[in-house]
Amino acid sequence: MSASSDTTPASPFTSWRGDHVGLRVPDFDTAVAWYRGTLDFRLIRTMVLGEKTLAFLAPASDDSFRIELIAGPGCAPRPAYDQLIDTHAVAGWHHLCLRVEDVDAAIGELRRRAVRIVSEPRDATGLALRFAFFSDPWGNLIELTQPLSNTEATP
Repeated sequence: MSASSDTTPASPFTSWRGDHVGLRVPDFDTAVAWYRGTLDFRLIRTMVLGEKTLAFLAPASDDSFRIELIAGPGCAPRPAYDQLIDTHAVAGWHHLCLRVEDVDAAIGELRRRAVRIVSEPRDATGLALRFAFFSDPWGNLIELTQPLSNTEATP
């Protein structure tokens, strides 16, 4: 199957745009504090929905994407991965991705903030990207990417 970047103007879904990703977390206050204090996300809105509490957070300077934290009872833990290859054995949602200017600098700062790094920065020349993965304290994977043209290729 070949990739295509052609738009499909006749599609009934032409108005679709990415908006947010929902992450299940066991503790509302701890999760909001981690995303705000560790990743500098901004708390946009909270709400209670039955036994669950929701928070919508946005990156430091991006209002087009949000993370929806869903907290409350009945949250089973995810594995705490140390290697990206280990994450490929689980079906379903795998990660969310954030575009950054400098993957290496971002991973360096995350490491300084004691964040679990799951995959060190490396190049995917076939995708023209440099990428790395880290996880939140609940095992949710987050990928950072930058266009390969923004950095010199690393062997």
